[in-house]
Amino acid sequence: MMTAEEYVASLKALKPRIFAFGEAITDVTAHPLTRCHVNSAAVTYELAQRPEFEDLMVATSHLTGKRINRFTHIHQSTDDLVRKVKMLRLLGQQTGTCFQRCVGFDGLNAVYITTYDMDRKLGTNYHERFKAFLREVQENDWMVAGSMTDPKGDRGRRPSEQADPDLYVHVVDRRPDGIVIRGAKAHQTGIVNSHYMLIMPTMALTEAERDYAVVCAVPVDAPGVLHIFGRQTNDERRLQGELDCGNCRYGIVGGEALTVLEDVFVPWERVFMCGEYQFAGQLVETFASYHRQNYGGCKGGVSDVIIGATVAMAEYNGVARASHIRDKIVEMVHLTETLYAGSIACSAEGRRTPSGAYFVDPLLANVLKQNVTRFIYEICRLAHDIAGGLIATLPSERDLRHPEIGKYVEKYFRGVADVPTEHRFRMVRLLENMTGGTALVESMHGAGSPQAQRIMIARQANLEHKKRLAERLAGIKAE
Repeated sequence: MMTAEEYVASLKALKPRIFAFGEAITDVTAHPLTRCHVNSAAVTYELAQRPEFEDLMVATSHLTGKRINRFTHIHQSTDDLVRKVKMLRLLGQQTGTCFQRCVGFDGLNAVYITTYDMDRKLGTNYHERFKAFLREVQENDWMVAGSMTDPKGDRGRRPSEQADPDLYVHVVDRRPDGIVIRGAKAHQTGIVNSHYMLIMPTMALTEAERDYAVVCAVPVDAPGVLHIFGRQTNDERRLQGELDCGNCRYGIVGGEALTVLEDVFVPWERVFMCGEYQFAGQLVETFASYHRQNYGGCKGGVSDVIIGATVAMAEYNGVARASHIRDKIVEMVHLTETLYAGSIACSAEGRRTPSGAYFVDPLLANVLKQNVTRFIYEICRLAHDIAGGLIATLPSERDLRHPEIGKYVEKYFRGVADVPTEHRFRMVRLLENMTGGTALVESMHGAGSPQAQRIMIARQANLEHKKRLAERLAGIKAE
């Protein structure tokens, strides 16, 4: 397993093409727009080295018997699924943001299950090929970015119907030594500070869309790969100073990017689906359920920090003893623990698949994520209610430090007398950072839109069974 320092050093050895604000980023570990995301991901390596967190952060590889970082593990029991959720809550508490390894983690598990089923039905050898790649991931402790979301273009048309075929990643050439792919992946969490990306289809496909049914592993700095770093709500502040950033060390969400794949060559040993369109839908649904499982864990940990910041602001404002403040904080706790309970429930109700890997209960996982799209907004609304209008109107750090006007900022933005103005300033910025636009959008659309979850809930609901239960109790004989 790598240490945090070794992880950072490993990124310096890579040469990905990354652009932000129209300029190239040559070192993600040093650039102010990306180093916070490196810091956050590094925590997943740091805690794995600490004995007090070993039971959550470390697992035993079923392939080699070696101790590995849990983020490279294939779940072997419902206990593994539960420990994953507890690990994510711990990391959310430690970073207050996204730590970026979950998408790849879920992708590895989804591809493991799907390649096994694909080989069993079609006689292919993708599963053994994938296991060989997985051993390398575990041995090197690589950070893998799960690359599923395509730009999609006209949402009313399927991939094969798009005016531009590149709006979904597809195979443009098959060679004796590998394939060539073209397209792009959008909203790529942690991609600029990962080692590999795991390309996956984004939807169920038809026979006419065989070329879009591709799963493969590609280095983030492979020839033909280009990353365009996405804007976040406080990114310019990172170029100006520290205090106004809020979560200054770990940033907002996961440093998403648009990743362009311009005729990228992939050797056959890194290809795990190529034309088997029948299994694209299974892979997407398996991945989606795994990824939706996460949110009561990571968002539970992040919400713990938001609650703590809200409690601090109530104290700094001198209103902590007010009954309505206490009641709102209790509601924030209630919503957070409800989300966490959903993650634990879908994990505890998981099952063993034919591949040997364990899979979450998909209905409960989708119900959980549907709750996230609502509860996080309410948690943030209550934080805004209690903290006050300063979240929207506080002057800048430069004003606080200014030799002439700083004394007025210091004087008039103090709350209770025994708390320094700078402490109140820092807590306001932290809440602004954690409850603002980028973080909320990720809660809504991360792991799929709310409607995608509702579609899955409808599929898993087994309404006919529920109707038969009612008919039996009502004395109605089923025909």
